[in-house]
Amino acid sequence: MVRQIAQTGTAVFTLVMALYAGTAGAHGKVAMEEDSCMRRIGENMIHLSTYQPQINEEGHYCTEIPQAGNAILVIDLVDPALREMPIGVKVMKGSKAGEGDTVTNLHPAMYQDGVISTQSPLEQGKYLVLITAEGVPPLNYEYHLRVEMINYAEVFRATIGPAVGLLLTTILGYKLIRSRRFRDWLATRRANKN
Repeated sequence: MVRQIAQTGTAVFTLVMALYAGTAGAHGKVAMEEDSCMRRIGENMIHLSTYQPQINEEGHYCTEIPQAGNAILVIDLVDPALREMPIGVKVMKGSKAGEGDTVTNLHPAMYQDGVISTQSPLEQGKYLVLITAEGVPPLNYEYHLRVEMINYAEVFRATIGPAVGLLLTTILGYKLIRSRRFRDWLATRRANKN
C-alpha cells in the first residue's frame, strides 16, 4: 500500500513538473530560430521588439503588449541583405491588411545600420505590423500585436499544471483515507492515546 502511494505520488509530481516546466518560456532566452518574434522568408530574417519605457523601463515584449499607450517598435534586420533594400513599415488597427486605420506608416527607406525604430500610440485591441522589403521578389513580414488583452492560452497553460496537481493530490488523499491500512493505523493510534 505504501509503495503504491509512493509510486502514485511520484507520478503526480513528475506530471505536475512536466506541465509547469512547459509554461516557463522567456522571450530573451531562446535560440534565434525558435524566437516567436523572429520572422524568416528564405534566408532573410527580421526580429521585432516592443518597448513601453513609461510603463516598464526594462521590459520588452513581442506581440503581447501589456498596456495601452505609446509603444516603441524596434525591428532588427538580421540579414545584411535586407540592409541593402528599401524597407517600409505600416502599423494598422485590426488584424487584416486593409481592414483598419493606419496608425503609423514609414515609407520605404534604406536602413544601413539594420535597425528600424518607430513610436506608435496603441489603444487596447489588435494591430497588424506589415514590414515590406522591396527586393526581387518583394518580401512581406507580418506581426499581429495584441494590446492590453488577456491571452487565454497563457492563462490556461499557467493554471493547468497546478490544477492537475491539486486534482491528483485530492484523489491520492481520498484513496489514502479510504484504505483499510490507514483506517487500521488510525484506530491503533487512537487506542494508544487512550
